[in-house]
Amino acid sequence: MGASFLITLREGVEAALVIGIVLGVLSRLGQPRLKRFVWLGTLSAVGLSSIAGIGIYLMGISFSGAAEQIFEGTTMIFAASLLTWMIFWMKTHGRKLARELEKETREAVLLGRKALFAVAFIAVLREGLETALFLVAATFQTGALGVLGGGVIGLGVAVLIGVLIFKTGQKLNISLFFNATGLLLLFVAAGLVAHGVHEFQEAGVIPVFIEHVWDTNGILDERGMVGSFLTALFGYNGNPSLLEVLSYATYLLAVGLAARPQAASVQEVSA
Repeated sequence: MGASFLITLREGVEAALVIGIVLGVLSRLGQPRLKRFVWLGTLSAVGLSSIAGIGIYLMGISFSGAAEQIFEGTTMIFAASLLTWMIFWMKTHGRKLARELEKETREAVLLGRKALFAVAFIAVLREGLETALFLVAATFQTGALGVLGGGVIGLGVAVLIGVLIFKTGQKLNISLFFNATGLLLLFVAAGLVAHGVHEFQEAGVIPVFIEHVWDTNGILDERGMVGSFLTALFGYNGNPSLLEVLSYATYLLAVGLAARPQAASVQEVSA
């Protein structure tokens, strides 16, 4: 539940910012009658993303045995990769996003309704497909009920934050929000990578080597209330294999090293 809440919260706020920017441009241009095409593009993107997510989930449960484990493992690894790319992309391009969207919206107004629909549709579809894929991967990892509940709550909070952003202007620190959620989501992605490795081991695709490096289920059961929450949010595993531990640690080390040049660039620009 924690991971699905976090991803829908972040992606929902991103989508709210996108919609708000486009609607704001239309207001400044004196074109309020065109706003309905923005909402139509938004709803169409949400609908298509939902269909894609349901389709991937149904495809996954149609398999059995090793094929099911391979499909689920692949989905988890791909979702973690996409999630990582999204976090780093937003880190490097987030500041230019508003200017680019404003430019695209102004051009779309001149081109007509279909172009304006396309701007909103494409912008929201990116967020929607990322969210759908992640939620499917999280469902394979922890189960559908908790993921659905967390997703609904996260989306509701995102809508509330979106409203507050445009009511209070610059009073909310959006940069801090994205930095904090981005950091947490990297741990979520690490958990997906480790669980994907677990699925491949279950399918016999990769060797196990050492089945259980440690076993803390007697202290904190991964199937208990707290353990399940930590599993969903940080990929906690009470008795991981050697490759699961190594994949989790290697992923975090890799993204940590990848983030260092970006941090250095920001410091140079600030100086």
